[in-house]
Amino acid sequence: MFKLWRKHKILTSLFTLALILMIFFGVRTVRQAIYWSDPAHHNESVKPWMTVGYVGKSWHLDPRAIDALAGLPPPVEGHPKPLVEIARDRGVPVETVIKEVEAAVATLKQAAPAP
Repeated sequence: MFKLWRKHKILTSLFTLALILMIFFGVRTVRQAIYWSDPAHHNESVKPWMTVGYVGKSWHLDPRAIDALAGLPPPVEGHPKPLVEIARDRGVPVETVIKEVEAAVATLKQAAPAP
């Protein structure tokens, strides 16, 4: 191992970096697969801490369609806001935003074809 390092420092460093990145993204993918395969995370009732993306993933719906139907602002790239922050920005109670999101989910679920 050390002989390889002495002869090919750049190549060994790049291989180590690639290995670390592969492990990082592999663990992340497996964690998400385990989390979303749990039936407890499917069709969850909407809570203030949730983002529209989370609601969409839980209900198997497009989050942007939920945004459009509920009249919510599009998310800022890289920083999705939870419903409680959206409500605070709009100056309305969080229950109002939750009802709008629930209505959008119900509308989209009704329009979706049955599997």
